[in-house]
Amino acid sequence: MSFTLHPRLAAGGFELATLSGCRVLLKNNAVFPWLLVVPEVEDGIEDLHQLSPQRYVEVLEVVRRVSGFVSAHFQPEKLNVACIGNQVRQMHIHVVGRTSSDPAWPGTVWASEEKRPYTEEEVAAIRAAFAL
Repeated sequence: MSFTLHPRLAAGGFELATLSGCRVLLKNNAVFPWLLVVPEVEDGIEDLHQLSPQRYVEVLEVVRRVSGFVSAHFQPEKLNVACIGNQVRQMHIHVVGRTSSDPAWPGTVWASEEKRPYTEEEVAAIRAAFAL
């Protein structure tokens, strides 16, 4: 199978790792601790229920590990986990740490106009910490 990361996902952040056939990306907005899990699946598979039972378990295990990292590293009050894909149809799962003091609370992070790109040092530190 040939897999190509959607250009919009590739341009929106930094690749942290590949775990069990899933790309893990850090969204380039330091206002929110926001990671994406992008399973390397065939074109046309967009939603979790379309995965084989085995692949479903593998993908959700990666989501669980990424969620644990976001929770431990960024210490949010709440985690939001969603496979939405309305604008980018390639399957990807958002894992976003939220706090009641963040600028989008209680709304959605993608509707927020608050943005701050990560510095190279911040990305390097998150990459080092992410070494799961």
